[in-house]
Amino acid sequence: MAAVVTSHTELQLEINTPAANSGVTTDHVRCSSCQMSTVLTKFHAGYFRVSLSLGGQALLWKTLRGPTDDTHTLRQTLRLFHPTAFTVLWSLSFFALVLLSVLYLLRCLFHFKMVKEEFFHHVGVNYLFAPSISWLLLLQSAPFFTPQNHYSYVVLWWVFAVLPIVVLDVKIYGQWFTKGKKFLSAVANPTSQLSVIGNLVGAQAAANMGWKESAIGFFSLGMVHYLVLFVTLYQRLSGTDQLPSMLRPVFFLFFAAPSMASLAWQSIAGSFDTASKMLFFLSLFLFMSLVCRPSLFKRSMRRFSVAWWAYSFPLSVLALAAMEYAEEVKGDIPHLLMLLLLAFSVLVSICLVVFTLLNSKIQLFPVCFHPISSFVSRAKCLTARQNQQLPQTV
Repeated sequence: MAAVVTSHTELQLEINTPAANSGVTTDHVRCSSCQMSTVLTKFHAGYFRVSLSLGGQALLWKTLRGPTDDTHTLRQTLRLFHPTAFTVLWSLSFFALVLLSVLYLLRCLFHFKMVKEEFFHHVGVNYLFAPSISWLLLLQSAPFFTPQNHYSYVVLWWVFAVLPIVVLDVKIYGQWFTKGKKFLSAVANPTSQLSVIGNLVGAQAAANMGWKESAIGFFSLGMVHYLVLFVTLYQRLSGTDQLPSMLRPVFFLFFAAPSMASLAWQSIAGSFDTASKMLFFLSLFLFMSLVCRPSLFKRSMRRFSVAWWAYSFPLSVLALAAMEYAEEVKGDIPHLLMLLLLAFSVLVSICLVVFTLLNSKIQLFPVCFHPISSFVSRAKCLTARQNQQLPQTV
């Protein structure tokens, strides 16, 4: 006959029995599965803004430390940046990108319907370029090998540039001029420039390998569609104003595209020539236009979100373009401009990391992935399971 639990000692014995432990363990596994499922459902390609920003910083500091003909005192002073610090930065960028990529692959496996909805969304589809751009940035900034003498660089370029970017190009650019509801004037928004940036980063990586024809192909594809896209966004047609106020940091992509174009053409031409300078001046003008209008970002700055990471990458590529411009033109004013943009870029990136780590409500990863919240929710699950054991018999 079963006896009813009547004392605290008997309750402890009941909980410590194998059957009870098995129930707690099962509940523990179920709780962990629920948490992971919550992470995957709330995760989306927009989180790759983080890896995009870190990759841009890694490429910026590798270029700053690389060989140069610039003998200006300021440039030589900045080259004193310790190589160990750069390796740590690149490793952090690599770890963040691997983690984000694994999470997104799991999302594709277990929540493919959500990925499909993201693919057909006019904003979400553009961030599908972000993983490839991030990998290409890390590939170019890797401290372990150079593109000229390493076979794996070629393989990774095909994996991260040719396959995903070309497939997305065919999908997005194809629907712009063919029949359908998603014509350009209806779906264009500032995040659409990520498709352009993807082609330009692919062109720069190809040029660094010496594949000039492939680089020109990617560059021409990106620039033609950039001109069409820029004119469409500049006209502010009725269908293009579909961006929520919290996503307004992505307006910084307006000067990220011409900045990346100037760097890509510099890699193709071999020097920061007139075309690169024209694109750099355009990006500088667009940057000043946005900075002089802080009210545009007022509503998006009320509460921290992952969208804030959209500020960092455009500033990094603008600082990179300013660095190449200063090396080509020489003189104190170009180097002062380079220093200001470099300092601004680094300051914004550091602030974003600090805000992300300190903010307890809006985290880098979705809810339940944070170790503290995960521990608390797991403790609640175990407590609830133990409370259910109270009226049971031994």
